[in-house]
Amino acid sequence: MRKTARHASLAAAGLLALSSLTACANDAASSTADTGSGGGKGESVKIMVGGLDKVIYLPAMLTQRLGYFQAEGLNVQLLSEPAGVQAETALVSGQVQGAVGFYDHTLDLQVKGKAVESVVQFSHAPGEVEVVSDKAAGDLTSPKDFKGRKLGVTGLGSSTDFLTKYLAVKNGVKISEFTPVAVGAGPTFIAALQKGAIDGGMTTDPTVATILDKKAGKILIDMRTPEGSQEALGGPYPSSSLYMQTDWVNGHKDTVQKLANALVKTLKWMSTHSADEIAAKMPADYSQGNKALYAQAIKSTLPMFTDDGVMPQGGPETVERVLKAFNPNIKNAKVDLSKTYTTEFVKAVK
Repeated sequence: MRKTARHASLAAAGLLALSSLTACANDAASSTADTGSGGGKGESVKIMVGGLDKVIYLPAMLTQRLGYFQAEGLNVQLLSEPAGVQAETALVSGQVQGAVGFYDHTLDLQVKGKAVESVVQFSHAPGEVEVVSDKAAGDLTSPKDFKGRKLGVTGLGSSTDFLTKYLAVKNGVKISEFTPVAVGAGPTFIAALQKGAIDGGMTTDPTVATILDKKAGKILIDMRTPEGSQEALGGPYPSSSLYMQTDWVNGHKDTVQKLANALVKTLKWMSTHSADEIAAKMPADYSQGNKALYAQAIKSTLPMFTDDGVMPQGGPETVERVLKAFNPNIKNAKVDLSKTYTTEFVKAVK
């Protein structure tokens, strides 16, 4: 058995599957950013990231920049897709060996007959923020006020879409009573907020930091911390992770262990360094000309990350409960949640 009974119970979380990766993907500056590990030597592994410049997926690029993949004898290519669904598709079709996106995809894919599992859990909170435009802030003060509103999400069927629907239903607003609007992230999200195309919406850093800096909106719900996740969703919410096809994992355990070693080393490094130090290690263009604002975005999001890559206790159950609240495909499906993640590799990291 790969997991103890205790961990198997944790596995209850496959959540917003297809959803999340899409959400995760939209802060990407380019549709495909190919970043080799430097020397080009070692075992080659391709990983698709749902938006390389999103802070919620920062550990992937940071591991590359710190040289930890290379130190493990791996030549890792990090690719970026602006749509998480495409990243998921790339994994399932075998174009890449791993995907960095929301853990929820593992549940969604299992329902669709695909065995996929999270092997390193980056986070125990969603990293998502519900913002409201200054114009609408007077009347839109909680999810109870979602009725009749146009709310921005990265894409329809994304994790931001799912989480928005959950917050609405939880607060007595029917899904049919508000309008989700696909506005992506970054400049497109901000423009929609400023022009009144949306009254509010859900996004991540660095978009959140930019909105606050431009005074284009205010924070309504902050799920970048475990406390914020607990308040909004009722528990820890595992989101960003490295997930892979189970058959590939079982056939390449040495490689997966090396990936886990590198990523967990990065998570530990992040836990002992400041946001400024982390920002300094990232590609220069990620700051979009404002290093202080980028560092602030990282600082605001840092609490969402684990320091050991282990699935947070109770997290899978939270994810499943959130999804079941409004998604009949998951609600009525039989899912073996113990197969949606493994702690085998992160627990073996020395």
